[in-house]
Amino acid sequence: MAMKSVDAWFRKQMKNPAFKKEYDALEEEFALANALIGARARAKLSQAEVARRMGTSQSAVARMESGRTPPSMTSLRKYAKATGSRVEIRLTKAG
Repeated sequence: MAMKSVDAWFRKQMKNPAFKKEYDALEEEFALANALIGARARAKLSQAEVARRMGTSQSAVARMESGRTPPSMTSLRKYAKATGSRVEIRLTKAG
């Protein structure tokens, strides 16, 4: 499926209130997953390379990047170090 097709599909789905509600409920998971993947992309590393630097498996890195299972602070620190990044946590006003 071409990127434009995926974008068009996503825009269409977001018009569905039930889909949008579920998507919005996962906003934090998506934000963390995007931050992890972005850090790895900036470092120009594969999941396997990050895993090797972390002392873990590629599948563990894939799980972290999926957003389905929140990583521990220890894992976040290891991931950050492996990608030449640092962990920064902020709480912002909701709304």
